[in-house]
Amino acid sequence: MEKRVWKNVLLGFVSVSALVLGACGSGEETTGTDSSTGGNGGASTLTIDVDPRYIDYVNEIIPAFEEEHNVTIEISERDMFDGLEALPLDGPAEIGSDILIAPYDRVGILGQQGHIAEVTLPDDGRYDELDQRQVTLDEKIYGAPFVIESLVMYYNKDLIDQAPETFEDLEALSEDNQYAFENEEGTNTAFLANWTTPYQYIGLLSGYGGYVFGEEGTDSTDIGLNSPESVEGITYITDWYQNVWPQGMLDATSSENFMNELFTSGKTAAVINGPWGASGYDDAGVNYGVSTIPTLPNGEEYEPFAGGVAWVASKYSKNPELAQEWLDYVTNAENSETLYELTSEIPANQEARTVVSESGNELTKAVIEQFNTAVPMPNIPEMSEVWTGAETMIFDAASGNKSPQQAADDAVQLIEENIAQKYQD
Repeated sequence: MEKRVWKNVLLGFVSVSALVLGACGSGEETTGTDSSTGGNGGASTLTIDVDPRYIDYVNEIIPAFEEEHNVTIEISERDMFDGLEALPLDGPAEIGSDILIAPYDRVGILGQQGHIAEVTLPDDGRYDELDQRQVTLDEKIYGAPFVIESLVMYYNKDLIDQAPETFEDLEALSEDNQYAFENEEGTNTAFLANWTTPYQYIGLLSGYGGYVFGEEGTDSTDIGLNSPESVEGITYITDWYQNVWPQGMLDATSSENFMNELFTSGKTAAVINGPWGASGYDDAGVNYGVSTIPTLPNGEEYEPFAGGVAWVASKYSKNPELAQEWLDYVTNAENSETLYELTSEIPANQEARTVVSESGNELTKAVIEQFNTAVPMPNIPEMSEVWTGAETMIFDAASGNKSPQQAADDAVQLIEENIAQKYQD
């Protein structure tokens, strides 16, 4: 995917921030202390790791920040995962960047490990409770929410008049011989979803009442992937694989490509995918619409993981106050609207999110609406064991090798064993 399948307090910040937090907008004049010194002997440079897809945006807003704070911004353009993986070594060696970008599921882990600093979020309404939970672990905030993502439904407007509203609609659509898969008798490709990967299918399990970890994703001793509710969801998924879809959908290495190829060739009417899928559909010239994911058979909403990325400050930075200023600045409403204009990515900032939701763009509107039903991805270190431990759970059930209950029990047992082995006190 889309496999973006992702402790110490800043001493002295409170006293300094009271003087400088008034300057939140692009190019506004600041009043008070020059934060370029950061309280660390006159440092005048801030180094920022920037993922290539945000380069144009950061370059656009840098000049106003440099002028406002009388500092120089130095950019290191590289994949965000490369920067995060280098931080534990580069930070202590004093060659790492002050600021980085991290997926929400990595923020709490990096904070707990001591690699990124605890920060504060402005009390100006730019974030709601869900946004704040994305960057919080053990009641400590380790980042500033930047971009939101969610799975949505794409549908081919040349094949169906409107978006399916329920999974019953999808089931009925899958009885249409127009979408019969010619290479495998008795199969149908009217609707497809890449449910071989946990990121994609956990939203369905959550809609049935299942969960990954208890206590809102913080209790790794309570794994809910084999609860009765989760097993009900797995059973429903299994029905699609065993009774509707062709065998190619069970190949975890190629199922996403298989799905996208059929959608772009007009042999599939609807798919579940993330915002990252849009560019490929655009390139293929598909006349597609975007909507929220249909209501599940139990009448509940699909509850995908709330994805996206945050800005974070290195714990090794010698300029923590200025790093905090950058986090406040880069995520304010004005700059967040600029982000959308330049990248089409949806800002986490609530004010900007409201503005861009009125842009008329179907994908933007659908992602924002679907995000309202999303659940925060657990950001504790033990979550990494879920990605690997549950990797084959759906395959085991859908292939008939195991019952849905046994597939879930075995996955949970593997996750528990790996957690016990790696995270014992």
